[in-house]
This record gives sequence, structure tokens and C-alpha cells, in this order.
Amino acid sequence: MKEKSSASMKQQRLRQKRIKRIKTTVLAGIGTWMMVSMVVCVALVVQLFHLSNRIDELEANIISAQQLSGGTQSYQGAAGDSGRRPQSMDGSSNKEESQVNGILPETDTAGADETESAGELEENLPKEGVRQKVYLTFDDGPSENTARILDILEEKGVKATFFVTGREDELAREMYQQIVEEGHTMGIHSYTHQYSVIYDSLEAYADDFNQLRTYLTEVTGVEPSIARFPGGSSNQVSNLDMREFIRFLNQEGVNYYDWNVASGDATSQAYTPDELVENVIRDVKKYDTSIVLMHDSATKGTTVEALGPMIDQLLAMDMELLPIDENTKLIQHISADSVDNVSE
Repeated sequence: MKEKSSASMKQQRLRQKRIKRIKTTVLAGIGTWMMVSMVVCVALVVQLFHLSNRIDELEANIISAQQLSGGTQSYQGAAGDSGRRPQSMDGSSNKEESQVNGILPETDTAGADETESAGELEENLPKEGVRQKVYLTFDDGPSENTARILDILEEKGVKATFFVTGREDELAREMYQQIVEEGHTMGIHSYTHQYSVIYDSLEAYADDFNQLRTYLTEVTGVEPSIARFPGGSSNQVSNLDMREFIRFLNQEGVNYYDWNVASGDATSQAYTPDELVENVIRDVKKYDTSIVLMHDSATKGTTVEALGPMIDQLLAMDMELLPIDENTKLIQHISADSVDNVSE
């Protein structure tokens, strides 16, 4: 009897051990599954963040490529593309808005239009005995490349202009401060740089603009006084006529700047650093004032490589390299002066 009882207790203890092992295995499996799930979720969030940034960048590149490759509102591009007379948002030609300071629009008609276009260009032709001015501008920063750009500018003794976006990480805050402290001009590009958001309505643009202006002022102690529209004032994605946004900047007392020379780093074509330099050098010869479009983002390594040689060649040509200030000639695809400041 005792032997049976002892055997029964032994079996019970073995059963309890098996149950305990099963519980331990199940709990360990659940714990492992939860940890793996968390890691996968974090990885997916990071990938989603990078994908979102990549989509925004591709969107900007596509818009810039459309402008440079001959869209209905395109202008002098990186590879010597001829600019076309801009159209109003309803697709009709608007001669008043097409007056681009220093940019010769392409016209399909002869006679008076050609004379007027030549007159517009003449205002910005190189003048004998007058040193040509070049303004190097960088959109979309700060990025992982900003510090390298600043180092090159410091090495060459040149000041430039940065039209920045909104980033709140520590590196970005340091770059904002360094841009201002080293004597460069910092302008407003957009906080989110999401075209579908900022151009959805005037209120959306104003909110984005004021958010970035307030943030940059808090970080640097200097309130930006200039701006550049994402995609330029000639972009083709805005839900509203761009004159509505220009009117807003006029009322805020903020000058905006487009460009009349593009390096080509925003197009889908993969230019080499030497080709980027060639694009700029070829076109700055045409104007007494050139505003050069370049980009400061993590994917623009060729722009960084091109910057030093570009500056060397511009200085060798006796060009005056300056940051944009209150004395800089306005280069605008749609003239701000052509926009009535009274809302329609």
C-alpha cells in the first residue's frame, strides 16, 4: 500500500514538473513573441519615417524636374533649358505675372512680345565695369550635409543663403545656430515641406510659415525676413493661385526669392559634381545678378563635392559671392509687385 502511495506521489511530482516546464516554455514563447513584435514595430516605424521623408524629397525633385524640363511654367534650368512664359492657374497666359527679373521667357509670337522680353532681360544683363553678383542658395536643409557645406564656405571665405525646413533634433538646432553665427542668411522654406499640406489653403500655408518663423527665431534669436516657396512661385501643384500666397508675404513684409540659375541637383538626371559646376558656370555669365538654386539634403552628396570647385571657378571669374540681404535684386518667377495686396 505504501509502495502504491509512494509511486502515486512520484507520478504527481513528475506531472507537476512537466506542467511547470510547459508553463515556463509558454511564457518564454510569449515573451519572445512580444519582444520580436516590439522590435518589428519599431523597425516598421523607422522605415515609415524614412519612406515619408523619401516621398517628400521625390515629390520635390519631380516638381523641380518639371519646372526645369519645360513645363508650362518653367524657367531657366540647370542644363540650359529655355524658360517659358508662365501661365495663370487657370492655364491662360498672364503677361504681367510673366515678368521675371533677369529671366528671358520663351515666346511663341514675334514683334512686340519679343521686344518686351528683351527689355526684361536687359535689366539683368552683365554691365561693363560692374562686378557680377552671385548668390549661392541651398534649399531643404538642415541635413547631414549641412556641416560639410558650412565648412567649405568657411574655408573659401564665402557667405551663402539657406532656405530651411523645420527640424527639431539637436543637430538641426546646432546647424540653424551655426548658419546665423557664421554670417550666412537664413530664410524660410517651409516647416513640413509637404506640398499637399502647405498649398492646400492660404490658412495652411500661413500656419506652416508662422510655425517655422517662430521656431527659427526662438532657436537663433534672429527672425528670418526672406522666404522661398517650395517648388518656387512657379510650382504647378498648389490648389490656389500662387498670387494668394504672394499677397500673404507682401502683407507680412517678407520678400521671396526664386532663382535664375539652377545647378541641376533637383532633377531626376544624375549629374556628376563636374556637371553641376558646369551648369552653374555656364548660366551665371548671362546675368549681372544670379541666384543659384542648390539643395542641402542627405542625398545631395554630389552637391557638396561640387561646391568647392564651383566657388573656385566663380571667384576666378571675379564674381562677387554674397548672401541675400535687403539690397539683393529680387529674382521672382511671379513678380510680387504685380500682385494686388487687396484680396479678391
